[in-house]
Amino acid sequence: MCPARLSKVESAMRVVLAFNEAFNRHDVAGMMQMMSDDCVFENTAPAPDGATYAGKETVTGFWQDFFRASPQAHIDIEEIFGFGERCVMRWCYRWVDAAGREGHVRGVDVFRVWAGLILEKFAYVKG
Repeated sequence: MCPARLSKVESAMRVVLAFNEAFNRHDVAGMMQMMSDDCVFENTAPAPDGATYAGKETVTGFWQDFFRASPQAHIDIEEIFGFGERCVMRWCYRWVDAAGREGHVRGVDVFRVWAGLILEKFAYVKG
């Protein structure tokens, strides 16, 4: 692989890893610093296609509501790899519900990163 391609892949993966670190801190402002103004996020719910959120303000609102509803949310990265402006992250999402029961689902996010910012985050889940 040529050095220019490798640096683009490494850069995309660094952005996605930093985004996930901010997610695990529930730092919405930190997450959104890594997303473009015209970002698009496709959620896993509702099944089967998930809802689409477009634009930084709308995506910010989604994450704020998400962490209010799931204050124990945590993503463990199982695998991450990239090619060009695309980065794929296989993950396990863990939470604790209102009754104190732990739960988890596994899935994959497909990111598109350009100029150091996430343009797209498409999430897919098992089950």
